[in-house]
Amino acid sequence: MADYRTIGAGQAGVRTAQIDEGLRTHMNKVYGTMSVGLAVTAGVSWAIGSNDALLSIFRDPITLSPNILGWVAMFLPLIMVFAFGAAINRLSAAGAQLFFYAFASAMGISIAWIFKAFTDMSIAQTFLVTSISFAGLSLWGYTTKKDISGWGSFLIMGVIGLIVASIVNMFLGSPAIMFAISILGVLIFAGLTAYDTQKIKTDYLAHAHAMDEEWLAKSAIMGALNLYLDFINLFMFLLQFLGNRE
Repeated sequence: MADYRTIGAGQAGVRTAQIDEGLRTHMNKVYGTMSVGLAVTAGVSWAIGSNDALLSIFRDPITLSPNILGWVAMFLPLIMVFAFGAAINRLSAAGAQLFFYAFASAMGISIAWIFKAFTDMSIAQTFLVTSISFAGLSLWGYTTKKDISGWGSFLIMGVIGLIVASIVNMFLGSPAIMFAISILGVLIFAGLTAYDTQKIKTDYLAHAHAMDEEWLAKSAIMGALNLYLDFINLFMFLLQFLGNRE
């Protein structure tokens, strides 16, 4: 007589192995899509920021004060994030990916001024520090056994506070407020990096039994967007501390 307990255990082991392999594939796609998005942003921002003629379309190349198109470029990524979240269920996986890369390009235009404001060396150094920090935080979020899902509401409230404070300080121009915003920004997006990584993992495990390819593809793109935003914001806030101005 067959030992059905042994057979059942074997089937469970195979299923677990399949889920583990699927999770690795899913995370690789998340990080791969995010990396391409960062490359697009870097390329667009460098091309515009290192060319006064192109930069002048959005900002004064000397004072870096934004013109009307500059203000549009500053707020366009924020608008696109909300639009993406609202439209993700109606988009195909290919459409969602195209939207993500369009968003990455818009972000590149938005932050192109840093190549005029800071030295190339300090930008590269800050990018390296951000990459190392992000990798460590994301790895911790992926491997930790601690449930950090409770961080989400507090971190999102912190992000909203940062956005409001940043908009207000655009008109006040207070260095003290900017310094405080930068410190809080680093802490909040460090926390979000770990939180988002764990959420991507747990969301996948929760849906792994369905193996919905369309959902998996769009979920990977949404996960890439979240981690991309964590990286970009962590980089921009760290640049306030580590960047050497021209």
